[in-house]
Amino acid sequence: MKKPLVALAVIFVTAALPSISQAQSDPASFNASLVSDYRYRGISQTRLAPALQGGADYAPPAGWYVGTWASTIKWIKDAGGDANVEIDIYGGYKGEIAKDVGYDVGLLQYVYPGARTATWDASYKNPNTTELYAAVTFGPATAKVSYALTNLFGNFDFSNDKKSSGSYYLDLSASFEVGGGVTLAPHIGYQEVKNIAKASYTDLALTASKDFNGLLLSIGIVGTDADETFYVPGAQANSTQFLGKTAVVASVKYTF
Repeated sequence: MKKPLVALAVIFVTAALPSISQAQSDPASFNASLVSDYRYRGISQTRLAPALQGGADYAPPAGWYVGTWASTIKWIKDAGGDANVEIDIYGGYKGEIAKDVGYDVGLLQYVYPGARTATWDASYKNPNTTELYAAVTFGPATAKVSYALTNLFGNFDFSNDKKSSGSYYLDLSASFEVGGGVTLAPHIGYQEVKNIAKASYTDLALTASKDFNGLLLSIGIVGTDADETFYVPGAQANSTQFLGKTAVVASVKYTF
């Protein structure tokens, strides 16, 4: 693998990062989920295998919120590092510009405890990543941009001494009730990875979900046009699987 499998692509709507709920009577909420494949911005983080995930959010009525979320992963070890989990910490502010027009701005920190090893440091920088994000929602549609303030998940062009900070992700998505309590969520995204050849790509997803009193079941299809020789597991995984392949992904999520 020419770079670490960065946390790039669309994760299921039912387990998105960050997973912020609108303020309710109880400002604290918790969630736990099982997904058949942890896809983030279209690329598998678990070598096309299942993942356990969970998070907690605190969103008082004032509009401010904070939260954390975690998932099991494989891509760090596949790239020679030593982390089995991703931990995300985020906070921001949500508000309304006008009727049916909302906004959301915040800061997100991805953390990979113990990831760095001698093997990792020979090819990559610190995988911990900081992103700013801003979103505008109009009715059922949302447009969002995320901007990396640091190297993106450890990516660095050592040959030309160029950072991958300044990378960005554009996200267009929507959510429609289609009857019977089923919600349909189309998505298209574009990941620009600065100064890393062949790393940028577009991802697509279409997800259907239904809430059974806090238990959210989802199934959908996700795919990318990512470079098939670039987004593969590391040598230690002894695998040439394309991690951005089109596939069906299912999830079960419980919120309490």
